[in-house]
Amino acid sequence: MRAKYPYKKKKKRVGRGPGSGHGKTACRGEKGQLSRSGEGHTPGFEGGQNPLIRRVPKRGFTNIFKKEFAIVNLDTLQELKEKEVTPEVLLRRGVVKELGDGLKILGDGELKSALTVRAHRFSASAKEKIEKAGGKALLIERAG
Repeated sequence: MRAKYPYKKKKKRVGRGPGSGHGKTACRGEKGQLSRSGEGHTPGFEGGQNPLIRRVPKRGFTNIFKKEFAIVNLDTLQELKEKEVTPEVLLRRGVVKELGDGLKILGDGELKSALTVRAHRFSASAKEKIEKAGGKALLIERAG
């Protein structure tokens, strides 16, 4: 005997005449919005009632010019054990997934070795700690 599950259910073939049991109205019923062609409506449609997204008050502000930087702390750079750290190295090693508007180095953690770090932005504490450890904090100029 064949196992009952798993099984693949046959596709319902509609609109193939009265003998099929799915003829004439093709399982859509008689009248109404759902019986018509092109009946699909947008997500959030509530049958003509004012949708929730329009009923709820709007608050706040979204700055469309906001810069999104990839952020890395000094303790993460210390773990890499690289002499020169660039955005390309961080992408290749999987430290950052995408750069966005650039790379910013923050000063959380301590540096024990001298590193040359190239980034688009540095926090004041990060720059101070890199130079204190005998390294260099070099700014990358963004094209455009």
